Amino acid sequence: MVQVTMLDQVTCFTKNKRGLVNGYVVIVDGAAWHQETVADEFENLTLVKLPPYSPELNPIEQVWQWMRQNELANRCFSGYENIVNECSRAWNTFRSDIKNVQSLCKREWFTMGI
Repeated sequence: MVQVTMLDQVTCFTKNKRGLVNGYVVIVDGAAWHQETVADEFENLTLVKLPPYSPELNPIEQVWQWMRQNELANRCFSGYENIVNECSRAWNTFRSDIKNVQSLCKREWFTMGI
């Protein structure tokens, strides 16, 4: 299962000799500008790249898909400002529906205590 492999990878990168998490982990997708050398100057920072095409590990992919399908599809935009305004409107529509946010973004294998 991809999720277990990814979580195991994060755990492996961040455990110290006592098995405790050591430092910070930033999980990035495969974008060209997400270079591992960015973390070189920090002793307590590890970058972990997501596997190629892993939308189940990157919830924003479902968010973008929802926004495209429900708010932004089959539209013509008059210019840059119109694109920004319509994307902002689509984002606000998405985030106003908590149940939709949870259904697209919640992962059973990940919880964060706040």
